Amino acid sequence: MLMMSGSALGVVIPIIILLVLLCILASCVKIVPQASAMVVERLGGYLTTWSVGIHVKVPFIDRVAKKVILKEQVVDFAPQPVITKDNVTMRIDTVVFFQITDPKLFAYGVENPIMAIENLTATTLRNIIGDLELDETLTSRETINTKMRASLDVATDPWGIKVNRVELKNIIPPAAIQDAMEKQMKAERERREAILIAEGEKKSTILVAEGKKASAILDAEAEKQAAILRAEAKKEAMIREAEGQAEAILKVQQANADGIRFIKEAGADESVIQLKSLEAFAKAADGKATKIIIPSEIQGLAGMVRSLTEVGKE
Repeated sequence: MLMMSGSALGVVIPIIILLVLLCILASCVKIVPQASAMVVERLGGYLTTWSVGIHVKVPFIDRVAKKVILKEQVVDFAPQPVITKDNVTMRIDTVVFFQITDPKLFAYGVENPIMAIENLTATTLRNIIGDLELDETLTSRETINTKMRASLDVATDPWGIKVNRVELKNIIPPAAIQDAMEKQMKAERERREAILIAEGEKKSTILVAEGKKASAILDAEAEKQAAILRAEAKKEAMIREAEGQAEAILKVQQANADGIRFIKEAGADESVIQLKSLEAFAKAADGKATKIIIPSEIQGLAGMVRSLTEVGKE
């Protein structure tokens, strides 16, 4: 091995020292990203909390004790066994949404914050579920979530943690309870199906009855209209018949009047008029009357006519 000369060592050692100093200075410069914070200690005691930006610490004296994320975080805890008020054991797993609001309290408040939140969640959940029965537990998720959030937020406040929301992810009852619930749900579905079928049949019957009623009303209305039309037609026929009879009587009277006027204009004497009256009585009998009462004047005239007829024959 070749031995370095004293002049070479004099050049290398300062370079090494400079590099070491540069590395030390670089390690003392810290950049805190957005939504983060750093807890800094000096000689083992709390010094300050660095927020977003560039910071420089004193080498060998200051140190970054804890890096803290200020964004909202989600922790999903494993299912925890709980017992309801009516002595039913079930398993419930929860999801906790929390956010660190004070990095100093978070760094020095509790040794393992996540484990502390998990254990606190389990004990709080047991306390709340212990006051509820099975049916209340299954139907009161929102109430349970609200109570747990309020309790956890108060308990974690000294640790610099704010619990924003707690959700029950799953509620797992025993197998026997699940089987009974499934049977109950099936019976309920069958009951609703039967009700829907009955309601459908009822509506169908009502619609059929309403249809028959409407049809009967329309038939009665049609019969009424037909009766009205028949009555109007009969009335019109009677009116026409009466008008025809009136017109015939008018024509007969007109003919009689014309005949009388003609006889008067011809200068017929009283004897002719009486003969005409006799003819009128004969027409009035028309072979149907068995007895006709003739005035004496007409009887005398008839006798005279008969005598003249007999003289003519001789």
